[in-house]
Amino acid sequence: QVQLVESGGGLGQPGGSLRLSCAASGIIFRITGMGWYRQAPGKQRELVATISSGSYTNYADSVKGRFTISRDNGKNTVTLQMNSLKPEDTAVYYCKAVANAGWAVEYWGQGTQVTVSS
Repeated sequence: QVQLVESGGGLGQPGGSLRLSCAASGIIFRITGMGWYRQAPGKQRELVATISSGSYTNYADSVKGRFTISRDNGKNTVTLQMNSLKPEDTAVYYCKAVANAGWAVEYWGQGTQVTVSS
């Protein structure tokens, strides 16, 4: 059973910090990349940050300098450190893992709510 379990969501203050974590299990193929996406009400899901097994990172312009993505390849976990939070960061955040089964296979977590307000 493949599972991606997110944790760390909740209520954050503007200018504050939250840390999201995601642990992948049950994936027998090599995970080549992991990342975070988010979806706000009435909007499409968008990329937040991704990281490869070689630690190459990619960030949305809106979060550069504020968010940091990292991973532990041995544990198949990915973390998103969110600093300097803004109300527009409010969304459901989804964890994604990409595995190599001869082709790219995507797995998604159930999502965790992040709300930034005072």
